[in-house]
Amino acid sequence: MRIQMVASAAAVLTFGALLTGCGTAANNDTNNAGNTTGAAPKSNFKVGLVTDTGGLNDHGFNFLSNQGLQQAVKQLGVQGAVVQSQSANDYVPNLQRFARQGYNVVIAVGFLMDDAVKQVAPQYPNTKFLIIDDPIQGIPNVTSAIFNTEQCGYLVGAMAGLLEKQGKLPGLNSKNMLGVVGGQAIPPVTSYIAGFQQGVAKTDPGATVEVKFANSFSDQALGSQIAQQEINDGADILFQVAGGTGVGVINAAKSKHVYAIGVDADQAYLAPDTILTSAVKGVDTSTFDVIKQAVNHQWKSGIQYFDLKNNGVGLGTVNPKVPQDVQKQVDQLAQQIKNGTITVSPNMK
Repeated sequence: MRIQMVASAAAVLTFGALLTGCGTAANNDTNNAGNTTGAAPKSNFKVGLVTDTGGLNDHGFNFLSNQGLQQAVKQLGVQGAVVQSQSANDYVPNLQRFARQGYNVVIAVGFLMDDAVKQVAPQYPNTKFLIIDDPIQGIPNVTSAIFNTEQCGYLVGAMAGLLEKQGKLPGLNSKNMLGVVGGQAIPPVTSYIAGFQQGVAKTDPGATVEVKFANSFSDQALGSQIAQQEINDGADILFQVAGGTGVGVINAAKSKHVYAIGVDADQAYLAPDTILTSAVKGVDTSTFDVIKQAVNHQWKSGIQYFDLKNNGVGLGTVNPKVPQDVQKQVDQLAQQIKNGTITVSPNMK
């Protein structure tokens, strides 16, 4: 499919090595991300990245943010370091630590760090802050990367609806039901789900979409438990929008021989037979782009948007079990979103 994003495939190949160099920071000690690339820093420009509680092992947006930092270390010669937050109480001190140490850019990964960035950024006006998935305006040294994930959510929903309606995919039951597991009911999650609901309604109006929230992005066991509940209710395709919790959703789908749809990164590698595709967003690309802007003295405060038109969102690897006619119809819907024929709302029903 023309809309498939391939940048995350490279990220998958380096996943193991990345965690070796930048594993969970004991006692919140920072790790030098530059040490994992083999390239010596060419400048004193320093970038620090603070994960949310999902951590680098979320197989999603924390991991992808770090990939963007790794790319900047390798291609731009910046120095990079990562610290993983163990709880929400770590957000402010972790951001402050990088700022106090003279880091040029500090990256806050995730909507959950909104209050922390708003508190810390004004304290350090000479430090530039990037926050992922949260629209902060009015602070000159803060820029926000916002992704129109309702668009890629729509596409995976349309694909799931077509598959349910046709009933040609092996293992589908006759209940015409899909399940969604969200991490928390916050905009970066609910926008995906809103798009999914609209995509399903477009291609299979008679389908039922069951939505449950785990209120966690790091509890795989809970993700598996919720997924099993939805499978027991009749869902045979599960869309996970739950970070590390969502890995449990995928595992449950695999064990019960139903299907899953990944999120944020191309997650086909987690369960090639189970994952139909992934709704992906270019967090790695946006992270690299913002670092490059800062290095080149082209900093842009305010919100920067990433969508289907600029390849900021899209689809990951499509399972070969998905019929070509379904892929073609989804591709056509993507073109209609790009040209404005279809407008997808970020608001859940």
